[in-house]
Amino acid sequence: VQLQASGGGLVQAGGSLGLSCAASGRTLSRYAVGWFRQAPGKDSEFVSAISWSGDSTYYADSVEERFTISRDNSKNTVYLQMNNLKPEDTAVYYCAAATYVRTWSAPVGYNYWGQGTQVTVSS
Repeated sequence: VQLQASGGGLVQAGGSLGLSCAASGRTLSRYAVGWFRQAPGKDSEFVSAISWSGDSTYYADSVEERFTISRDNSKNTVYLQMNNLKPEDTAVYYCAAATYVRTWSAPVGYNYWGQGTQVTVSS
């Protein structure tokens, strides 16, 4: 499966952005999907994940209650709605997919990765 992340941009603190992760090649409904981010000079950080059915969602503490992950399997797309953005949310955001995830927050558990989309939050 090929993944394409989009929707990044520049926003002021307190603003919102919506990211999309569109799949091609195979139906995304077979895969769990996670979002990760990487800021300059920092390690990759887990942001959120969603099960293949959408019944289970997971969030990093730092984004809980501000970010919402969802999916529309009919559109082969997973979404990440980001509200009340903070300067510390600035990073390149990546989506990743896996047929089976043992640890939702571990990047090594995901088999397929899209290219990143830049999110910049100004103070």
